[in-house]
Amino acid sequence: MLMHVLLVEDDPLLGQVIEIKLQERQYQVDWIQSGSAVLSTVRNLHPDIIILDLNLPDIDGLEILKRLRAENISTPVLILTARHAVEERVNGLDLGADDYLTKPFEMDELEARLRAVQRRLHGRSKEEITFGDIKIDSAARQVFFKGSPIEASRREFDLLVLLLNNTGRVMTRAKIEATLYADDVESNALEVHIHNLRKKLGKELISTVRGVGYYVAER
Repeated sequence: MLMHVLLVEDDPLLGQVIEIKLQERQYQVDWIQSGSAVLSTVRNLHPDIIILDLNLPDIDGLEILKRLRAENISTPVLILTARHAVEERVNGLDLGADDYLTKPFEMDELEARLRAVQRRLHGRSKEEITFGDIKIDSAARQVFFKGSPIEASRREFDLLVLLLNNTGRVMTRAKIEATLYADDVESNALEVHIHNLRKKLGKELISTVRGVGYYVAER
């Protein structure tokens, strides 16, 4: 599954290198250079992880981390910084960072730390999801509706789990396609899977935000 990285780095040369290298390794990367744009970008793009430089020109990275956690945004954060003091690392981790990498660094180590975060995320995934009349057994990859098993293709199953794990949040088309399809996607594949899920589970389950994406409303 393609991992979506939000890179927050004001150094144009380093930021470009990280962006290119991660894209070459099949990561989806959005790169911003301003700390003030982090919260709004996270709300709009819903990245899987944030790579956060601390020495930003407008807002200190630790302050950004505080604001993220204060708003109950649990997106994993990997701090990337030239600050080497142990107290800085402890402070960042205590504020809610998931990992800490000091500059200079090797891309192999950065990617290894991203993979470690991804494994932890998968470890926290729910084995069973219940939403109204829908019950999902993730281990068996089985969907039940009103107590009866429902046939769902692999992509339909993954799409349903993605939407139910993000109830109340609009998932953009780009985010869904990057997560589920990577490079293997036809122009109308997502619409077909949405249509099939509505047909099987009720047309009111998945709402459309025209020109943006889809969401399942909280209950």
